Amino acid sequence: MAQPASPAAPHPSDLSLIGVASALGCFGLWGAFPIYFKLLGHVPALEVLAHRVLWSAVLLLGLVLAQGQWPALRAEFRNRCRLRFYLVTALLISGNWLLYIWAVQHGRILEASLGYYINPLVNVLLGVLVLHERLNPRQWAAIALAVGGVLVLVVGHGVLPWISLTLALSFGSYGLLRKKAGHAATLGLCMETVLLTPVALLFLAILAARGAGALGAVDRPTDLLLLAAGPVTVVPLLLFLQATRLLRLSTVGLIQYLTPTLQFLLAVALYREPFTLIHWAAFGFIWLALVLYSADAWFSYRPRPAWATASRHGAPP
Repeated sequence: MAQPASPAAPHPSDLSLIGVASALGCFGLWGAFPIYFKLLGHVPALEVLAHRVLWSAVLLLGLVLAQGQWPALRAEFRNRCRLRFYLVTALLISGNWLLYIWAVQHGRILEASLGYYINPLVNVLLGVLVLHERLNPRQWAAIALAVGGVLVLVVGHGVLPWISLTLALSFGSYGLLRKKAGHAATLGLCMETVLLTPVALLFLAILAARGAGALGAVDRPTDLLLLAAGPVTVVPLLLFLQATRLLRLSTVGLIQYLTPTLQFLLAVALYREPFTLIHWAAFGFIWLALVLYSADAWFSYRPRPAWATASRHGAPP
């Protein structure tokens, strides 16, 4: 009796298309975050954060159980060293989330987008300071241009763009710690949100006892938006994981600029935040820095032609 034919493996081009679609979906959703948090502008940022932590933990726990990772999760909780690590990363990511929500609700989306524009350059700088990585002249030039953009804002407006710098440094430090530890993204975020859940629950319980909580007290759209905080957080993460699995790092790195670009466009075109000549100059410096950085990353990661590989091994061209 003939054996049934096994299903054909996906073609590499199909996998690339899936990877690109996942990356566009992930960074597009992150770029649209201001719309979501603006709709919750009548709910205090700390309360929004508490719901984001709680419902993300519920969703991630379900995902971990569905993937059969419950033993791994229990093992992480038994490891005191890992728990201390997750407490640090949980504080970093929750602080980043809180500041971002507050910035959006208070009309500071431009500053938030600037923070995520300079985040890749902050990652490079952290690599030098913490991991003792060496940079080439193009990378140093990109960092110098980014510093120039920040100085333009400081001199032009007389204030330090603290929201941008704090978002970039907190997320950069979070990414650095997670990279050094090498923990799985889904499992790690589940640990972080679960550790924060008791605090979030206590905070929401106190609000409810005082009659000050928004859930069930404002209207049905507010309830749905708060309950959606879990999927809003977890779905882009899953798309991001799939994109990084199917695409080259340099490709994901280039597509990631979709997030701050969408935030920038929403700030200027939809929410009409002030955008002066000083902003044009500062963002111009940052954009030029990113062009230089991205070009350097692209040429570093692109496949070498056969003659170049042969030359490196001493073979004739």
